[in-house]
Amino acid sequence: MTSKSQTAPTGDKRPEKNGAANGRSSDLKVKVEDKMDEGQLTRLATGVAVDTGPTSSTVPFHKPEKAAFVELRKGIIQIIAVENDRQPRSLVILTGLKTLFQTQLPMMPREYIARLVYDSNSKAIAIIKRGYKVVGGICYRPFPHRGFAEIVFFATASVDQVKGYGGMLMDNFKQHIKRTYPDVMHFLTYADNFAVVFFKKQGFSKEITLDRSVWAGYIKDYEGGTIMQCTMLRKVNYLEKVSIISQQREAILAKIREMSKSHIVYHGLPQFQEGAPEGITVDPKDVPGLRESGWIPGMENTTRSGKSAEHTQMQRLLSDLKAHPLAWAFLNPVNADEVPDYYGVIKRPMDFSTMEHKLDTNQYSTLKVFLDDVQLVLDNCKLYNPETSIYHRNAVRLEKFTKEQCAEFAKRGAQG
Repeated sequence: MTSKSQTAPTGDKRPEKNGAANGRSSDLKVKVEDKMDEGQLTRLATGVAVDTGPTSSTVPFHKPEKAAFVELRKGIIQIIAVENDRQPRSLVILTGLKTLFQTQLPMMPREYIARLVYDSNSKAIAIIKRGYKVVGGICYRPFPHRGFAEIVFFATASVDQVKGYGGMLMDNFKQHIKRTYPDVMHFLTYADNFAVVFFKKQGFSKEITLDRSVWAGYIKDYEGGTIMQCTMLRKVNYLEKVSIISQQREAILAKIREMSKSHIVYHGLPQFQEGAPEGITVDPKDVPGLRESGWIPGMENTTRSGKSAEHTQMQRLLSDLKAHPLAWAFLNPVNADEVPDYYGVIKRPMDFSTMEHKLDTNQYSTLKVFLDDVQLVLDNCKLYNPETSIYHRNAVRLEKFTKEQCAEFAKRGAQG
């Protein structure tokens, strides 16, 4: 994940941003935004009542621990706070952060990055591995008297992005701010299209509720960037976020199980039994259990609106692709000003934002046509970029991810 612009600062404006960056508390009410996993859906499908006792179908399902948390727990990586106190250790780590930001933002002036990283008003949180090797970090400027902090740079090494470093770093950053600056409850940052999805997942919003008089003049504008805000919750320990969400999710599932009637099984319709004559129609009102599910005749038209299961599957896959940490280069059309010869090489350009428009306007008649465009995005990237480039490698990984997702959809469809 990277954050910050790759254009030189002009006047009072700084470059636009360029891409991102466990205990118990029973009284917390945290909004659950994660998708239900397969294990939970399976439990719901069984319709097991809440009071049936501890069976295999009611045992909470836990997602595998992300590599970032495993490495942190094993001591392979450390997360530390650092600032320019002129101590040798601090300077070594700050230099590593500077190098990381310069590597992730190659078009941004190196002097500009160095000046902000070494600035005595700047603070940082770094992920270090094997001694002082920096593999991720946040550079920020706190304004305790104004109640907010500005995230200046946010980056993790490209090879480690899939491990979950970005989310883990942000959670540790929030908790560090709560401990160090108790009056700071808001973050502001500028993000471009590559960063917006990541920051949204970390609780940031384009809606700025913090009064402009609080922050105007303290942070500078970024050309082409989208300002985003995150407001922390005092009761939440962000290092326990996974546990909190798991508890909230399980509470919701328990409530659903109380109301579920999915354990009631109705006999199949005789029209579909072996030996039944063909061509016999079925009145929906005669389907056992349909009315009990809450169906009413008016819903018949809704099911024929064109939003088929395939359309839903395409929406889900495109959403997963756009949210993938390696998808930043495929989110929008290639800028011809930045890559002048691109459209001379690529005759059928495609990107995820164009696909989203086509999906919203019902231009995909089948899933195959949709998948052809996904493949076109990745093939174009592999055609234009050398195999050793990060763009080509990311395209290969996304191609594998797409196939895995399609296989998972097919598996669920077969089970359903």
